[in-house]
Amino acid sequence: MPVKGKHRRNTHRWSAKVTATSDALDLKENIFKSKDPEKIAESLKQSAEESHKRKASPFQSAMSMLNFYINRAGKNLTKTQKKPLEQAKNKLRKLYGRPVK
Repeated sequence: MPVKGKHRRNTHRWSAKVTATSDALDLKENIFKSKDPEKIAESLKQSAEESHKRKASPFQSAMSMLNFYINRAGKNLTKTQKKPLEQAKNKLRKLYGRPVK
């Protein structure tokens, strides 16, 4: 009988599946592994603007996907991997004429 309060570690990675199979945005393969924040931002912008299945504005969809990836992969990202992703947020804001934070 299992002990209450103890949870088995779920090996199913639903977030990886969402990133890979989400039809809201058709992302370029391995775009989040790029070290160039401008390339990441431009790719997200292009994907968001080409998508006809998104529910929000292109900016919101692109930023949402970027934040989703950062939040879901967060524990496993090194500082050198996370830095270009965080910088891509400001690049994305600039591409859409939004104020940079």
